[in-house]
Amino acid sequence: MDTRKAVFAGSWYPANAKDCEKEIRYFLDEAKAISKRNFVGGIVPHAGWYFSGSIACNVIHTLSAEQSPDVVAIFGMHLRPGSAGHIMTTGAWETPFGELEIEEGIAGELTQKFQFNIETPRHFTQDNTIELQLPFIKYFFKDVKILPLGLPPDEKSLDIAKAVVEIALGRGLRIKVIGSTDLTHYGVNYGFTPKGSGGAAPVDWVRKENDRKVIDAMLAMDASEVIREALKNHNACCAGAAAGAVAAAKQLGAEKAEMTAYASSYDKHPSDSFVGYAGIVFDRD
Repeated sequence: MDTRKAVFAGSWYPANAKDCEKEIRYFLDEAKAISKRNFVGGIVPHAGWYFSGSIACNVIHTLSAEQSPDVVAIFGMHLRPGSAGHIMTTGAWETPFGELEIEEGIAGELTQKFQFNIETPRHFTQDNTIELQLPFIKYFFKDVKILPLGLPPDEKSLDIAKAVVEIALGRGLRIKVIGSTDLTHYGVNYGFTPKGSGGAAPVDWVRKENDRKVIDAMLAMDASEVIREALKNHNACCAGAAAGAVAAAKQLGAEKAEMTAYASSYDKHPSDSFVGYAGIVFDRD
């Protein structure tokens, strides 16, 4: 089986299983306590593990509290409105804990319904948004298959996300969904300084206002508003992925959302340029 190499291992996260597990155990010690419920999906950040790994790890760990799924659909990628979606339809993806096999059946049906840029284990766009979640998925869901999808920030992504769930359930497969996005990228490094540069004011504005707007849309489980809000206020870099996770979770019967954590890169490394992160879980009563 062809295997897609992990290109960010050894830089954005540890390259070997022992060091990954050490980090994961540290992240779990930082977790906010969440009661066991029927969680069907979530939203995670995708910076290097030093900055946002704890949030992503604990969302994915929360999703593993109940019966393990057959497949985890992971939505991500930095795409523009109107871009084609991306999909990997065959092979496997390397992680320090071993390979994650692609769920080829769902992928094949999706490519019959929608147009995609099809990636292969040898020809793909390097992108951290999905890869950084895979060691967590492999660690907490030992035998699961994955369906990695790049979703642009437009309404067609919601149709794709809902179709993922419909196809999985039609095949008798248990599925959970994850959307990968960071929030506001603020500062001169990102060309976004509406509250000036330096000092506490920009950090407070991002935390209390700009990031809060898109987080509120996620918590309201309004997928279309997540996209509109992100395009208007630049407060989610992968809004299609986040909105797709909302749409898919609702298709799975989710009725409630909860924020597990919020942080920014400023907390670890104070700077005039910084990025916001949030963890969200979706619950089906």
